[in-house]
Amino acid sequence: MNETPDRPSGAHGALRDFDVLVVDDDTRVARINAAYVAKVPGFRVSARAHSAAEALAVLDTHPVDLILLDHYLPDENGLDLVRRLRERGQHTDVIMVTAARDLATVQAAMRLGAVQYLVKPFTFAGLRARLEAYGALRRTLDTGGEAEQSEVDRIFGALAAAGTPNDLPKGHSPTTADLVRQVLREAEGPLSTQQIADRAGISRQTAQRYLKLLDRTGRVTLALRYGETGRPEHRYAWRPPATG
Repeated sequence: MNETPDRPSGAHGALRDFDVLVVDDDTRVARINAAYVAKVPGFRVSARAHSAAEALAVLDTHPVDLILLDHYLPDENGLDLVRRLRERGQHTDVIMVTAARDLATVQAAMRLGAVQYLVKPFTFAGLRARLEAYGALRRTLDTGGEAEQSEVDRIFGALAAAGTPNDLPKGHSPTTADLVRQVLREAEGPLSTQQIADRAGISRQTAQRYLKLLDRTGRVTLALRYGETGRPEHRYAWRPPATG
């Protein structure tokens, strides 16, 4: 069982880091996965474990927010470990990171409450998208309170969107797309491209690319505001899904 030093505090502003336990029987793979996690702002690796027993020992003394869990472990499989955690009243979030791709295992992971399932081999971008979506979801849930249907839809769709990056055209990030959608949903009225870029923390050019995509898919309404001089300004508003 190998402890991994925390990343320096303040790497991502005032938001707290999410503590992650990386579990993989292959020490080299565990080290690589831990390095991937450490590169994502808002996440830090608390420990690495190479068996179910080691993982349980870590969790007994150092609770974490998230487990990156391999299914093939030397003493028991990953899903059995999740079952034991649930029986003990530990509801730590789990992202399965495994070569197991049979549908029975995928379905069992879903029923046990795994928030994502990432099939090996995968890229850093694939893991990063899932971690960023998880972080956004957790921060939303941690605020408490109540949610309107649109917010519930966004919560349930956040991780699903991270799991299907190929649904977007090449060169588009699902995380950035969700960020632009969130800005539009939370806006008090139509916004200009520059206003959306400023609120999302992205460049105007990037915001324009994603707004064009949302416009083509019918998810935004576009209006023109004419000033005294120059070309009219495009202003965008979120179009809620039609209800029947």
